[in-house]
Amino acid sequence: MATQHNDAPASRAFRAISDQVARLAIQLETRGWRLATAESCTGGLVAGACTEQAGSSVWFERGVVSYSNAAKTSLLGVPAELIVAEGAVSEAVARAMAQGARGGVPGAAEVEVAVSITGVAGPGGGSAAKPVGTVCFGWALPDRCWTERCWFDGDRAAVRRQSVAHVLGRLVDALEMPAPCPGTDKSAALSTPGNTPTATPGSAE
Repeated sequence: MATQHNDAPASRAFRAISDQVARLAIQLETRGWRLATAESCTGGLVAGACTEQAGSSVWFERGVVSYSNAAKTSLLGVPAELIVAEGAVSEAVARAMAQGARGGVPGAAEVEVAVSITGVAGPGGGSAAKPVGTVCFGWALPDRCWTERCWFDGDRAAVRRQSVAHVLGRLVDALEMPAPCPGTDKSAALSTPGNTPTATPGSAE
């Protein structure tokens, strides 16, 4: 079941995101780790928030905007059959996106940390199973990988803003308190997920 979130005023949300990036920078620099992002419905907003901070070149490696299903496959290695089986907006695809971003796009170096976002930002494209505001997230670290599905209220901008805050906030929490997160699947941290043919394909983003 998706977790519902309510939008905070935009100015407060932007300040919170800036604070999260500052905390994230400390955690990554301390470890000597680098971050990669794989974004669909947010269209590079996470990468933008990270690189807004001066000195982010020390810990930010790259951002991939894989808006189409074909881009998810060609840029991140998400199996096309997985997208058909689960839908582009699914935890399985979010996991594969994060794993692909961490493993490296062709010709790029592997990184220690990656995050992913795929969702329905609206105003159209929703369905009964995956209404507007449904967003799936993935996080991949050296020792674990996990996913979440959330539902955010508000308009398109609000859904995208809340998605950025959520993916960064969860990552900061994981690095500051590095105990396994709920739903962690250590065995899947570096593997490619298999198909789950019983799922219903999701809607466009």
